[in-house]
Amino acid sequence: MADDLLVIIPTRGRPQAVMPLVRAWRETGATADLLFAVDNDDPELDAYKREAAKLKSSQFRFVYGKRLRLCGTLNQQAVKAAKKYRFLAFMGDDHRPRPAVMPWDARIRECLSGGPGIVYGNDLLMGERMPTAVAMTSDIVRTLGYFSPPALVHLCLDLCWLEWGRGMGRITYLDDMVIEHLHPAAEKADLDQGYEECNSPEQVSADSAAYYDYRDNGGLDTDLAKLRKLVEEAS
Repeated sequence: MADDLLVIIPTRGRPQAVMPLVRAWRETGATADLLFAVDNDDPELDAYKREAAKLKSSQFRFVYGKRLRLCGTLNQQAVKAAKKYRFLAFMGDDHRPRPAVMPWDARIRECLSGGPGIVYGNDLLMGERMPTAVAMTSDIVRTLGYFSPPALVHLCLDLCWLEWGRGMGRITYLDDMVIEHLHPAAEKADLDQGYEECNSPEQVSADSAAYYDYRDNGGLDTDLAKLRKLVEEAS
């Protein structure tokens, strides 16, 4: 039987991240479902399938599809899952939830049980400033039709989640809910092809321009009107 929380992890070129993520899940006592979304043109596709074959639990699932980049893949899977799950979350393949007194997924459920909202924890890199891993009620995805603005590719998604949460007055930061970001910026990972691609000057410029256009030219205002109505109707 499915859990009420699905965590979506778009991943490419890092099959070696699968088992550490699964171990982290088990060490925290999490019951949340985990979905690895893999590109079917990934050079490491066979390695992902070998990792998938080792996992016999329905808690850990894999889906393979056309490459849509991080935002596109996340949106595709979130829209599908929003019909079934009460809560949806995103983590990168370089995030690791850490053990705590209350499992991180239980904290998410508790925090979001009061109605539409967004919650994020401490990634030990950006902290409260940026939700690099995030969870939200699935009615947000159903209302907007996406988990993040589709004009984006990889960067600035977290800025949009902050804007949504603050604009609807329903965002919570949990400093003691650690979801560690093993990123080169924190000197916790090597700079591989994936990091180089998504942080290239071209990608930074393109996603920054898309974010500012969304924020300043009506996109954000339109979404916030929908989200505020959602909160009002749920009250």
